Amino acid sequence: MKLWVGLGNPEPGMARHRHNIGFMAIDIIADRHGFTPWRRRFSGLVAEGTIGGEKIVALKPLTYMNDSGLSVQPAAAFYKLEPAAITVFHDELDLAPGKIRVKQGGGAAGHNGLRSMDQHLAAPEYWRVRLGIGHPGDKARVHGWVLGNFAKGDEDWLIPTLESVSDAAPLLAQGKPEEFMTRVALETKGVG
Repeated sequence: MKLWVGLGNPEPGMARHRHNIGFMAIDIIADRHGFTPWRRRFSGLVAEGTIGGEKIVALKPLTYMNDSGLSVQPAAAFYKLEPAAITVFHDELDLAPGKIRVKQGGGAAGHNGLRSMDQHLAAPEYWRVRLGIGHPGDKARVHGWVLGNFAKGDEDWLIPTLESVSDAAPLLAQGKPEEFMTRVALETKGVG
């Protein structure tokens, strides 16, 4: 069993924020892989399904980004999962829009959702699917950038990227992060 977490903020008015790309990714994965309907648990929304022969529990914390660990930790404890069985999908400023990287462990790099998870989990050795949203170019503009909506033109890369992440999800579930990244890169080459 694995716990896949999409990070975001729960307010309806924030649904299209760049910061919510983690919610968007986990939503499309759950939808396209026939997960159960979302239900409230662990201060979040939970859905269950099977991908690539692995049972996956999907979680969208409703605690707001900065307190994501308050939802992830009780879910991990309930299912008796070590950090290595957790994969978090989140926005990444330091990657170009539509680019993705997967890595295990590491620091929070200024991401408050990851920082909260680090504070509440036994170790930071969970997996991260870093979904590139690009950088506004000036550190002073970062807050408004991540809490701003994707532009209409962003749909040219955003939708194909999220669909490709969902299509390649079985590789991720089977513990093949390199193959997952390669497939997403090939499917989205030239998009946007």
